[in-house]
Amino acid sequence: MIITEDVIKQIFVIATGSAYGEPDANADAAATPTLSPWRYPSVYSYYPTAYKNAQKYRLGTPACAENTTKTWCLEDADYPTADIKQAATYHRHGVLAIYQDVAVTTENSVERSATLEEETYLCPSDTSYVKPLRAVNSRGIWRIIVNDVDIFFKSIVQSVRIEECLTSGDTCPLVPACYETQCLQKSVYHRFLVYDPFDYYFPFAIETFKLPASCACMIGAYAI
Repeated sequence: MIITEDVIKQIFVIATGSAYGEPDANADAAATPTLSPWRYPSVYSYYPTAYKNAQKYRLGTPACAENTTKTWCLEDADYPTADIKQAATYHRHGVLAIYQDVAVTTENSVERSATLEEETYLCPSDTSYVKPLRAVNSRGIWRIIVNDVDIFFKSIVQSVRIEECLTSGDTCPLVPACYETQCLQKSVYHRFLVYDPFDYYFPFAIETFKLPASCACMIGAYAI
C-alpha cells in the first residue's frame, strides 16, 4: 500500500480535528505541556491527593504557632499524616535511606533517648525530650517534620532533647556577686527528615533546625 499525501491529510484530520497544515485555533503556545503519567509515574501515583490537600497548607507561620513564640510545634491539628504516609509509602526506599542517614549521623536527636536523667544546672532551665511536628529551619522557613509515621512496619520517630533557659539574661544564682555573670541560652543545629507537599517528584529532604540545647552561665570579669 502506497501512503500518499492525501492519506496523510485524512489521518491528520481524524486525529487532531484540524485541517492539515493549519494551526489549531484552540492551541496556546505558552501553555505548559501536559505531563505523561508513563513518563512521570510519581506525579500520578500519589501527588493529586497531596496537592489537593496542599492548597490548605499555609505559607509562613502555621496555625499551631499563632499563640506562641516558640519556633516549633508539638501539637498540630492540621498535621498531614495521611498525605505523608501516602507519599512515604510510594517513595519508601528513598525515604528510609535518607532517614537512616540522619538517624546514624545526628547526635542527641532522631532515634535517641526519650527519658531525662537526674541533672542539676547552675541556671534554672526546662528540659524535655520532644517530637516536633513543625519547626522553623535554619533558613527561617516553617517545615513539616515527619514524625510518628509508619512505613512498611518501620516507624519513623524523630525526637530531640531541648533545654530552655527560664531566666535568660539574668544573673547566675549561687555565684558570688563580685563576678559579672549572666544566664545564656545556647542552641545547636539538628537534622530532621521533612515533608514538602509542594514538591512534585520527591517531597522529602533532610534540613537543619536550630533548637535550644542548654542554659549556660557566662562569667565575666572579677569586680573588686
